[in-house]
Amino acid sequence: MRIPASSVAFAALFSAALPAAAAEAPVVVTSIAPVHSLVAGIMQGVGEPHLIVKGGGSPHSYSLRPSDAAALEKAAVVFWVGDELEVFLEGPIEALAGDTKVLSLAEAPNVALLPFREGGPWAEHDHHGDHDAHGHEDHAHEDHAHGGHGHEGHDHEEHAEAKHAHEDHAHGEHGHEEHGHEEHAEAEHAHAEHAHGEHGHEEHGHDHAHDHAHEAKGHEGHAHGETDMHIWLDPDNARAMAAAIAEALIEADPDNSGVYRANREILLRRLDQLGRDMTSELASVKDKPFIVFHDAYQYMERQFGLNAVGSITVSPERQPGAQRLAEMREKITELGAVCIFAEPQFEPRLVGVVAEGTQAKTGTLDPLGADLGYGPEMYFKLMRGNAEALRNCLSESS
Repeated sequence: MRIPASSVAFAALFSAALPAAAAEAPVVVTSIAPVHSLVAGIMQGVGEPHLIVKGGGSPHSYSLRPSDAAALEKAAVVFWVGDELEVFLEGPIEALAGDTKVLSLAEAPNVALLPFREGGPWAEHDHHGDHDAHGHEDHAHEDHAHGGHGHEGHDHEEHAEAKHAHEDHAHGEHGHEEHGHEEHAEAEHAHAEHAHGEHGHEEHGHDHAHDHAHEAKGHEGHAHGETDMHIWLDPDNARAMAAAIAEALIEADPDNSGVYRANREILLRRLDQLGRDMTSELASVKDKPFIVFHDAYQYMERQFGLNAVGSITVSPERQPGAQRLAEMREKITELGAVCIFAEPQFEPRLVGVVAEGTQAKTGTLDPLGADLGYGPEMYFKLMRGNAEALRNCLSESS
């Protein structure tokens, strides 16, 4: 993946002006590679964080290694997404000494959260007879089946009120007027209040449905599995995460606060540019319907107006049965899906089975960066790689 020269030059320009590290870095532990990359970007010039889930490992089913347990015991700061994603870390984190700072990034200020999708084509089992061709007219979760991005080509206009409930929850007035959501209805308030109340996302002009009350509340209102925890797949969320990471490191290591602050400014600017670049790259294919292996990408869908119409499995822990695969094959034809995306962490054969006998092409999306090197550039390579994979597969399917 080619990194834009402008990004490299920008980073080089600012890194040359960074203040020198004043003291040895504290031991910092991170859960997954995208989080590690953001933390590494803030710590650049001071030290390197420890990464727990490496390679093709999945946070859904990971087992802690002795080296990870040792790093946790020494850690001054631990960064993870939260106990609904890295379930294996919940016990070890609870056992940490009281002076270890633990930051759940899903609870960071200005991180917009979306509810876990269960209805319609995202469900493991459809309730035949209760829905139309899209399978979610009479289901409570219809309002967030597509991220509220206006799929006029698939006769979704009748669902506009419920869909806009999800849009208001996710981004408020976030510049998605082009998707045709001009009306607000009672459903929007019911969904938004269920998810996060009336939360604001003040930073850089985005009314994300999330405010500082979430800091104090945490996830008291969310049971395990109710919140989609793939929060890093939206560059706006990555900005909020980076800001929270910097604040935590400044508090834990004030001697190096100047470096952390300087790195934070670099990272926030680069993330802004990343969002603009991805918006431009995906503009020509955002209306093309596609299916993913598991439902990990609604943050990207919402941010860039993408038209995902279903997943092979809702949860990667569940292997879909023959009936589910047959149903998905029918939906590919029914919904006009032009591409099916596998993931490197899970069995690619299933994607081939679903695509067999259809006109859909296949590609690969990766929410975790299984094949990427670790470090400050990893997050940018991950997001740009996914954007390229989407554009290539969907544009070839004209």
